[in-house]
Amino acid sequence: MKKIFLTLAICLTTTGIFAQEQSAELAQMRNDGIAAYEAKDYQTAFDKFSAYLSQTNNQDSVVAYNCGICADKIKKPAEAEKYFDIAIQKNFNLANAYIGKASALKDQKKNDEYVTTLQKGLEAVPGNKTLVRLYATFYVNQGIIAQRANKLSDAQEAFKKALEIQPGNINALNSLGTLYYAQGAALVQTDLDKAKGEFAQAKTYLEELLPLLSDTNAAQKKMKANANTILNYINSLQ
Repeated sequence: MKKIFLTLAICLTTTGIFAQEQSAELAQMRNDGIAAYEAKDYQTAFDKFSAYLSQTNNQDSVVAYNCGICADKIKKPAEAEKYFDIAIQKNFNLANAYIGKASALKDQKKNDEYVTTLQKGLEAVPGNKTLVRLYATFYVNQGIIAQRANKLSDAQEAFKKALEIQPGNINALNSLGTLYYAQGAALVQTDLDKAKGEFAQAKTYLEELLPLLSDTNAAQKKMKANANTILNYINSLQ
């Protein structure tokens, strides 16, 4: 019986020593990753963090988030997506984790997943300005693509969707104003009444746009001058 107890005691002691050694090794791996991260050696930091996470069942949300940043820095979007998603699942730094995941999806040209991630991000962190801006900008860009393809109805819907997400979005207001104006101008010679209906729509958006524009920003200053020119023409027809 004494031999059995002695053997058991030796096994437990050995197991305890091994666990301590493993714990110390993992702690060192994590610390090495932190040091590399602080030194902006993102490749080394990624290697250390990802190895640490693989050996700890991805339990450390802080390390997972930082590993996502490192993956983004070294242009590994699929890995960045993975680690930001772990941070999201663990409810860590949600807004930035969703922003990071969305960016990684965009880099991979996963447009549907990109939009879904922004939606979920805003559900988790309502009103976050960066998520709102990214979500609205997506629809502005979709509107521009549709407009270039002469899909004007689709363009209008996309710009309006951007305004639903971010009321006062300058690019959406300007795009809708100029789009309706162009449609009206194309009808002036053939159907003036219908043209005036399009101009009325243009006027609504452009008048909402003008107070939002700056006189110091060159692009906005040009946008303002263009809006005023259009409005002056529309008003001259009334």
